[in-house]
Amino acid sequence: MSIDRKQLIVEAATKSFSQFGYKATTMDQVSKIANVGKGTIYTFYKNKEELFFEIIEGVLKDMKEVAENAFNQEGSFSENVHQALYSILEFRKTHQLTIKIFQEGNDIGTPTVKEGVKRVEDMILSYIKQKIIHAIEKEELKKCDPDIAAFILLKLYVSLIFDWEKRHEPLEKEKIAQIIEQYLLKGLSS
Repeated sequence: MSIDRKQLIVEAATKSFSQFGYKATTMDQVSKIANVGKGTIYTFYKNKEELFFEIIEGVLKDMKEVAENAFNQEGSFSENVHQALYSILEFRKTHQLTIKIFQEGNDIGTPTVKEGVKRVEDMILSYIKQKIIHAIEKEELKKCDPDIAAFILLKLYVSLIFDWEKRHEPLEKEKIAQIIEQYLLKGLSS
């Protein structure tokens, strides 16, 4: 029974954080949406921050699953990294909670939200880094600093998907892959 209540609380908090943001969400709102007493929330979570970070962990798990599903063991590193990154960023772009926390992190700078955003970026960077290390071991990529290469890849994708659209028509998925290949990966290839 308590697992069902805990799930109700997580779903209600996700809904509230997605709609109102972290800062404007209260435990009273979460208890009303979940239809549980406020005290019930505190049997599972000591505060709003702990509840928020559990939800972020669930989002990270979902993002990693999206990336893994995009990965094809038979494909080249450049094909796979493109598919995985594009899938993660599309997930981030269409997932209401990630939209709201990235917006709140940028606009308001709420420390807890900034930490949540950092966890999302750290997970993506760690994922890309592991794929780069594997590609170096398979001699698909030249030896390079995996941390820097992962950072550059992520920031380039973010720029081409989110920033480019502020001034231009959105780029097609294939065009983004071509740009990454042309300007970055050919330089890293063996």
